[in-house]
Amino acid sequence: MTNTQVTLVQIDNYGPWTVTPQPRREADLQTMQSRLYADISQFVGNRDGYTFFTRFDNMIAVTNGLTMDDHALLQESVGNRYPVTLSLGVATGATPVHALSDATSLIQDAGSAQDETRREILEGRAIEDPHRTDEDVQIAHFDVINATGQYTDELNAFDSFIEIEQGYAELMRYMRYTHDSLSFFVGGDNVIVVCPDLGEDDYVDALTHVEEAVDVEMQVGVGRGKTAHAAGFAAKHALETCRADGTRIVLEW
Repeated sequence: MTNTQVTLVQIDNYGPWTVTPQPRREADLQTMQSRLYADISQFVGNRDGYTFFTRFDNMIAVTNGLTMDDHALLQESVGNRYPVTLSLGVATGATPVHALSDATSLIQDAGSAQDETRREILEGRAIEDPHRTDEDVQIAHFDVINATGQYTDELNAFDSFIEIEQGYAELMRYMRYTHDSLSFFVGGDNVIVVCPDLGEDDYVDALTHVEEAVDVEMQVGVGRGKTAHAAGFAAKHALETCRADGTRIVLEW
């Protein structure tokens, strides 16, 4: 059984800040958001976690292995270097969706995202080392079969983006509502999905659904591990096997 630790990262009072004392330049906001994401991703990644930008003002991280002290250090580091602060909700669950729901409630219970008095909330709990296992995290790495030949080398860049995004959007919805999983586009034609304890038939189901719904063919490598990095690295190797021999699904365990 998986035991995913999820951290919801939410910028405090971000909406009002972007228009106070007057609307800020969009290029400046985009630059700050991307730098903040990069710093958080590096901080979490150095501790074998994964961070996904989602809406940028809200980010989702898989933080198995990070302690509450690590989270407090992240808040301190960001607070010292950025004009905004972070609130963090940390929760665990047998499914990533369950963990994220609990992490979200912890922050929402502390105040609105646009509450100017809510600052640097840190709530929740991390998995203690004695309770961690090599099967806590399951990561699936999907990509589009022959995306370069079908899209990149045939269509203009924006139309290629539309086709790939259609596959991602359908996969994201289906994995969320059918398999309690969280899916994230990570560039190119790649989607990383944080999953509960799913088996090969579940991945066959997902690939079939996406192909029938939006006519996008995908393949997937799946790994397990004690951390997001361990599981994700196994998934990458499994996906390379798919690319090498044409297999649609490879489970690396």
